[in-house]
Amino acid sequence: MSEKTETNKELAAQAMKSEGVMAELIAALSGSSRRNRQNAAAVLAEISRIDPEMLASHTDDFIDALNRPEAQTRWESLDVLTALVPYDSRSCDKAIGGAEAALFDEENGFVRLAAVRFLCKLGATTENRSEKIWPLLDEAIQCYHGDFEYQDMLIAIIAFSSGRISDSVKEGLKERVAFDAEHGKGPLKRRSQQIIENLN
Repeated sequence: MSEKTETNKELAAQAMKSEGVMAELIAALSGSSRRNRQNAAAVLAEISRIDPEMLASHTDDFIDALNRPEAQTRWESLDVLTALVPYDSRSCDKAIGGAEAALFDEENGFVRLAAVRFLCKLGATTENRSEKIWPLLDEAIQCYHGDFEYQDMLIAIIAFSSGRISDSVKEGLKERVAFDAEHGKGPLKRRSQQIIENLN
């Protein structure tokens, strides 16, 4: 485990016990220092993996953080928002615009992957949301099919395919992955087949 990861875990543990430390981290997300924003986002993402409900009252701060120029603050904030979907999906709806911008970030694969994970999690909650989000996921599948992150994107899409998605979205997704399910190789083929099985 890296020293930085260890430090993030320690800071996360402190913040979970101290409202003051938590408030400082949230404030740092919108501060002027790029490094402080990144560090705060990393610690808050660590908290979201342990107890996301602790961050539920700060959803708007993470949505706002999607406007920061540095990639890490955005992908960590998307990870937090993904964890918050079960607790406050209505507020998370306001993050769709920021997630869409992240989805087509040409500079950073981590940001794109975090956006896919968030959109899949949110889109799987209701049929209406699935219809709103599907065009973005459909474009992402086409754009990033050969990219390094695509296999991890498929894992998120597998979860989306077993969510509460509309019949029209099911049909669209089935058509989109059918070729890989039949002609792909290795994990690409298996994951595409898993999606189709979930949709049937």
